[in-house]
Amino acid sequence: MPYYVFKITQPNPMIKNLDLKQACEAYPEARELARSLRAQQEPGDKAIVKIVFAASQLEAEENLHETREKPILMEWEK
Repeated sequence: MPYYVFKITQPNPMIKNLDLKQACEAYPEARELARSLRAQQEPGDKAIVKIVFAASQLEAEENLHETREKPILMEWEK
């Protein structure tokens, strides 16, 4: 399964714009691409670069659109 590198912009909390940069066969290649994309960003750029491991591009996009619940904090973790 390939690794997909996405640049994510979120103009508002309800919308995520996913821009596929490249699909890589090996993790080190994907990691280096993500690091170089992050280094090229302007200081005020709020875009996020993420690596997703998935069977297809569609599955990767679905995983990125999925909203996760916040973890429950225990009393001693506050």
